[in-house]
Amino acid sequence: MVSICHRTTYRYGKPVAFGEHRMMLRPLQAFDQQIVSSDLTISPEPSLLRHIQDAAGACVGVARFEGLSDTLTFESKVRLNHIVADPLDLEDASALVGQPFYDPEEQPELAASLRRRHADEGQVEAFAKSFLHGHGATRVSSLLSDMTHAIRADFAYALRLHGAPQTPAETLALRTGSCRDFAVLMMEAARSLGLAARFVSGYVYSGSAKAGRTGGGHTHAWTRVFVPGCGWVDFDPTNGIVGNTDLIRVAVVSDPRMALPLYGSYDGEPEDALGMDVAVDISVESEAEVQPLPFLRVARAG
Repeated sequence: MVSICHRTTYRYGKPVAFGEHRMMLRPLQAFDQQIVSSDLTISPEPSLLRHIQDAAGACVGVARFEGLSDTLTFESKVRLNHIVADPLDLEDASALVGQPFYDPEEQPELAASLRRRHADEGQVEAFAKSFLHGHGATRVSSLLSDMTHAIRADFAYALRLHGAPQTPAETLALRTGSCRDFAVLMMEAARSLGLAARFVSGYVYSGSAKAGRTGGGHTHAWTRVFVPGCGWVDFDPTNGIVGNTDLIRVAVVSDPRMALPLYGSYDGEPEDALGMDVAVDISVESEAEVQPLPFLRVARAG
């Protein structure tokens, strides 16, 4: 059982009015991550709070406000069962680079995940092809695993919580980046070979005392690739993880701009905004600590 507490506080120099805010904090419900409880507390209390499902299937909270305040806090608490499996431990994980990857009937569903989003002068495709074996054919699963571990080993991680991801060409040139930069690089590299790939926003934790993970304490990003014979498989180049070990998905999208954890507006001057504090705490409970809880409860602060 994994418990996640994600708290974000906006601070202002004087009381301001708030526009609509949208939250993408609740993990996806799936066979490998099963939500036991989900609590959301917002202060000041919104005048309207509802949840919708976006185009990619993620749960999005929508909050609207009345009145003024000099702080705005969102706290999401989730408990879920996280089931770890080896998605490449299948006899079907034998597709080779250069073969037709997907059935024609799959192409329409995968179209958005196949289309490249960044123009370059061939650097990304050259990077992807550098993982082809010099002799004989290369398995798709082996190429993607090798690429994941190579980014982990050869690129320097740099924490950057704000702003758009670097372009893949920039990340290749700098040899450094955030988890979002590495995810976009791997996503575009896979697409350059004709593989469907998506950007994932979520959380990373350490499932054991020996497994230190880069990217904890805030949201994390990685890549999913549709591997022939295996379906969607997680690849985290920041930590060198292949599969869903220690990774909890919140949003899986074709473009990173569709996976913002929290965004909204306020009515005031730019200098009124003093800053934003974000803290993500994740703990793994022992079986003895696990108690059944209601599936969903929304709590509002007074």
